[in-house]
Amino acid sequence: MDFISNPELLLQALGPWVIPGVAFIIFIESGCLFPFLPGDSLIFTAALLHAEFGFSPWTLVIVCVIAAFLGVQVGYWLGAKFGRKLFKDDARVLKTEYLVRAEEFFDKWGALSLVLSRFVPIVRTFVPIAAGAARMNYKRFVIFNTIAAVLWVGLMTILGLTLGRFDFVRERIDVIAVLIILISVMPMVIAWLNNRRKARKEAKED
Repeated sequence: MDFISNPELLLQALGPWVIPGVAFIIFIESGCLFPFLPGDSLIFTAALLHAEFGFSPWTLVIVCVIAAFLGVQVGYWLGAKFGRKLFKDDARVLKTEYLVRAEEFFDKWGALSLVLSRFVPIVRTFVPIAAGAARMNYKRFVIFNTIAAVLWVGLMTILGLTLGRFDFVRERIDVIAVLIILISVMPMVIAWLNNRRKARKEAKED
């Protein structure tokens, strides 16, 4: 749990394997059925501390874009091959409600959901699966997946490099990481509140 709230600890634990480690985590979170990883804050923190760990921001961007792209491709393949078979109502991680949420997101936004979901934890892991299950046009899927990976990784890296110039940010990386997570999950909270309000309204009408 400390690694999620403070990605700096995770980067330190990876030691000389920072870049491969970050790439692996991004890959897994992007569509490989394990959504509870600090993707946004991890890229942000890695960009902010790139000098301390001895790698170029461009290396981070290129490696993470490739990892994010490939992770989503795997998600599409899993969705096309298995669909809902991987999910159960009482599962700890692969809950049916997570897939349903992703399917609703995909139905609402179509191909654009691949870009928008990149900035929403959990949803970004399962939208590729929903796209695969829906047999989204593969060429269109690849194009939007590429755009999404570049925008997501690029924006998180730029934020890390920009805010990293300020001492108070560097001294409060753990707080900034938590803020990034909270901002990321805000759309999910708003959607949950709206659905709850709608359900109460329908219950009163009945």
